[in-house]
Amino acid sequence: MTLASPPPGRRERNKQAKLDRITAAASVLFAEHGVDEVTTQQIADAADIGTGTLFLYVRSKGELLLLVQNAHYARALEQGTADAETEGDVLDAVMALLRPIVACNRVQVDNGRTYLREMVFGDLAEPQRAAALEIVARTEAALAALLTRHAAVPEADAATLAHVISAVMFLAMSASAEPEPEQLLTQIHNQVRVLLAR
Repeated sequence: MTLASPPPGRRERNKQAKLDRITAAASVLFAEHGVDEVTTQQIADAADIGTGTLFLYVRSKGELLLLVQNAHYARALEQGTADAETEGDVLDAVMALLRPIVACNRVQVDNGRTYLREMVFGDLAEPQRAAALEIVARTEAALAALLTRHAAVPEADAATLAHVISAVMFLAMSASAEPEPEQLLTQIHNQVRVLLAR
C-alpha cells in the first residue's frame, strides 16, 4: 500500500499562487508588447507583488519568458501529438505534430525567437531552460514514435531522424521573422519530405 503525500501547506499554496500570478501577468504583457518592451517592474505591478519578490521566483526576464513559453509549448505538443494520431501518412502525421508548435512560436514572433535563443544559449543551470530542453526531448520522442509506427523506421534511426526533424523546425523558426506559420510550415514540410524520402 502506498501512502498518499500530504496536501501542500499554506506556504506552498501561497508560493504557487504568486508564481501563477507572475506567469499570467508576464504572459499577457509579453503577448501584447513583446518581451523586449516589457520591464520586470511592469510584470511585478501586474502580478501585484514587489520587484524583489519577482526575483525570488525568476532571476531574469529571459527565465520568465522560458517559464511562460514552456507552458505554451507543452500545450502545443499535446495538441500536435493528438492531431498526429488521426493521420495515416507519415509526412502528414509529422506535420500534424509540428503544426501547433510552429503556430505557438509565431503568436508573437520576437518572443518566439527570443525563447529559442534562451533555450539554446541560456544559462546551463537555469531550471526553466532545462524544462524547455525536456519538452524538446518529448517532441523528439513523439516524432520518433511516429516514424517507427508509420514508416517502420528502426528505433535507433527514428531517434536520429526525429532529432534532425526537430532541428529543421527550430532552425526555420529562429531564422525567420515571418509571422505567418503557414509559410514556415511549407518550408519545414519540403525539408521533411526530402528527409523521409531517403
